[in-house]
Amino acid sequence: MIYYLFDVNNGYISFIGIIFAFAITCIFLYSLGKLLPKDMGRDFAHDGKLSAGKPRGAGFLFIITFIISTILFIPINREIIVYLIYTAAAMITGFLDDCSKTPWGEYKKGLLDLIIAIALAVSYLSFNTNVIDLEPFGIHLTIHPVIFVILAVILIWGSINVTNCSDGVDGLSGLLTIVTLVTIVTIYRMKGVDSDFAYLILLLCMCILAYLWYNITPSIMIMGDAGSRAMGIFIAIAILKTNSPFLYIPVAFMLILDGGLGLVKVFLLRFLKIRILTKVRTPLHDHVRKIWGWSNTQVVFRFATIQLLISIAVVYMMIMTYGK
Repeated sequence: MIYYLFDVNNGYISFIGIIFAFAITCIFLYSLGKLLPKDMGRDFAHDGKLSAGKPRGAGFLFIITFIISTILFIPINREIIVYLIYTAAAMITGFLDDCSKTPWGEYKKGLLDLIIAIALAVSYLSFNTNVIDLEPFGIHLTIHPVIFVILAVILIWGSINVTNCSDGVDGLSGLLTIVTLVTIVTIYRMKGVDSDFAYLILLLCMCILAYLWYNITPSIMIMGDAGSRAMGIFIAIAILKTNSPFLYIPVAFMLILDGGLGLVKVFLLRFLKIRILTKVRTPLHDHVRKIWGWSNTQVVFRFATIQLLISIAVVYMMIMTYGK
């Protein structure tokens, strides 16, 4: 709304929007955080009981702030509205789980994620082309719409769940998400993606940064499924807009490695009766803390460092490809 009152190219308004997103998120978390449901701790996670009693579901507040900031500072069109709706849907399903006295089962959450992923994939294709770029080869590949939707569903569902599974160490999933999203913004600049989407990403990053202010070890609140699932679906949306969906693998590598390893182990064991990596605890952040003796700070810094190294390599590859 504020966008329509001022010049679209006014950098001051863009700056105000970024500050607004950060400040209002801080205010909401500080003033309303105590109203959030309390975490019950986790029996099987390393040091999982330490989170017992902390406000859970902070993602509800920073995603709401993100949506408000978007409406105020970005020219709204149908496509952006659709993406906000699906991000909110992922947040709401996660928040309902956060509020539940009995945690939802894996199948229930997985089915809800699948429904949202299918709806989002179909909606995305209605606004965008089914041509994808294979980086760094400069190949443009047209995929049959049905195949495109299936692949998009896999990407979206996977992104929701690996991001969710990586949320187990103070500051980890939030920081990795910011690194991933900022990398995607850089790719947007090189590929000429609409600047409104880049600004949309930056607004969410500001909201996550504000949350991290309260989540750095020792944390006083946690995002819960409300935050991690919403971040996961938004990462999928952001990478799809690059038209290079396979870049998700390097730009979200540590999220995939940390959260996805456990998903693969469970799937193979439960459905195919195949056991792999029997001596590796999952999520991976539990293994490095329990077996290797890393502190929470070491996990966050080292995982983020690895992702930064990979992201820098991806950005350099894109520079060499597009010459920008």
